[in-house]
Amino acid sequence: MDFWIASVAGLAIAYLLGSIPTGYLAGRLLKGVDIRELGSKSTGATNVLRTLGKWPALVVLLVDVLKGAAAIVFARWFYPWLYTLPTMLGPQSQQSLVPWAVCLAGLAALLGHSRPIWLNFRGGKSVATGLGLLLAIAWPVGLGAVTVFGVALAIFRIVSLGSILAALTAIALVCCLEQPLPYRLLVIAGSLYVIVRHRTNIQRLLVGTEPRLGRSAVVQN
Repeated sequence: MDFWIASVAGLAIAYLLGSIPTGYLAGRLLKGVDIRELGSKSTGATNVLRTLGKWPALVVLLVDVLKGAAAIVFARWFYPWLYTLPTMLGPQSQQSLVPWAVCLAGLAALLGHSRPIWLNFRGGKSVATGLGLLLAIAWPVGLGAVTVFGVALAIFRIVSLGSILAALTAIALVCCLEQPLPYRLLVIAGSLYVIVRHRTNIQRLLVGTEPRLGRSAVVQN
């Protein structure tokens, strides 16, 4: 029983890492505002850029990326150690569970960012945190996704479009490159989750009303 309690506790820690409300804290500390009431009402770096400026946005972006990476680093340390403890499962069975546990921890971190317990489950769209996961699990996939995001942003100046294209790129790359099945499933599930979080942006993209970077708007990531 203690083994399974510790396993669930590991997922909870990954969720709490992801749920650190970086954008919200930046708004409170720098301007005494609730960023969820401004701009797009998101706690993501894009809304921070629009409401607080580029340097706060850069810090929020970096911290959010580190949150995702930290969740994977923690899971890769915690679960191999946990599975060395005596249980009813054999050592080989326990070690085979490690990649799956890491996968679940990554999803928990994504959920934490978008649905943080500290903010009544109102957070961001998990793009930066998802990038952290990608870089920690399979850096070539993360690098490819970042490249596509940068090119799309330079051409179209639409953050949401770049994020969606980056997520699709991550799915394509992880399916082409040699990766364990649990990690592939994590990237696919996480990328689809990011895309679903952009569903209102997709609707605006289809009708041509999605704002471009540098223009004031009340909607966006």
